[in-house]
Amino acid sequence: MVPYAGWEMPVQYQGVAAEHQAVRERAGLFDVCHMGELELRGPEAAAVVDGLITNDLGRARDGQALYTCCCDAQGGILDDLIIYRRSAERFLVVCNAANLAKIASHFSRAAEGRCSFEDLSPQTGLLALQGPRALEVLARAGCALEDVATALPSFHFADTRVAGLPVTVARTGYTGEDGVELFCAAADAPALWSALLAAGEPLGLAPAGLGARDTLRLEARLSLYGNDIDETTNPLEAGLGWTVKLQAGDFIGKEALLAVQATGPTRKLVGFEMVGRGIARHGYPIVDEQGSTIGVCTSGAPGPTVGKNIGLGYVPTPLATVGTTLRVDCRGKVVEAVVVPTPFYRRAKA
Repeated sequence: MVPYAGWEMPVQYQGVAAEHQAVRERAGLFDVCHMGELELRGPEAAAVVDGLITNDLGRARDGQALYTCCCDAQGGILDDLIIYRRSAERFLVVCNAANLAKIASHFSRAAEGRCSFEDLSPQTGLLALQGPRALEVLARAGCALEDVATALPSFHFADTRVAGLPVTVARTGYTGEDGVELFCAAADAPALWSALLAAGEPLGLAPAGLGARDTLRLEARLSLYGNDIDETTNPLEAGLGWTVKLQAGDFIGKEALLAVQATGPTRKLVGFEMVGRGIARHGYPIVDEQGSTIGVCTSGAPGPTVGKNIGLGYVPTPLATVGTTLRVDCRGKVVEAVVVPTPFYRRAKA
């Protein structure tokens, strides 16, 4: 257990590699109750939210979720979010735990005098059930929503009951696998957790912690706030340009991102594999042949599924081409790496 954003979080239950493998091959259950949940309601709620995010909220329909960045006026990323559209006048914003105070203040200020704002985080539980057998586990746990695979396409959600408890089931996740995230009343989270573990035991479901969550998301090249993205990075250089809809309307940071688009980013976040013996870690310098720092590793770990030591890092744009040789300073030992296509791992479609 480790402290994180005011919470005590599990790093591992039985071991990172075993939990990682369980999610890739069967199913894993994550306690992510630390995430923040904010609700905005009213006729102007959509306009308020849309003015704070880079993606186009108009593309979302009732029961649909939207991944996006939320930027400051300079184009720096305040957080990456998922917006859930419950109706034309009701939206749920899910943010990272470490950014809850910042994002809650940002959204509440924008909502003032325009729509209602409520921080639902203290009363909301959130569990993530991920892996190729996740939907089987959900059915065995008594999900009242029939045929989730058909009823809920990716990034859609619905209110239902699981194990007799009221739950919002969303076809979202942070592992690169199929699965769902389950919102419930905070008081119901322990019972829901126990019911899912019991239902999933015959299918090989395992509880999983932060360690496996990190290796799973890294193999899938999913950004981690505070590592790969933060207020010093913008979506266009971070490989999140697909979340930026510059033609859709005004939002905070649009002018700055238009300027970046016009000239092109000077650096890019790339994926790389270590060629030599060594593991790249967050903060390790990326250096040139003379040993001068030219970039930085933002994430790095052994990839249990891909069988290689992998990482993400910012490098000057001319060095971002697949096949380019990089050098990572691993605590004084310079280890060769090569830029590769990402994601490092992509699940086979059924």
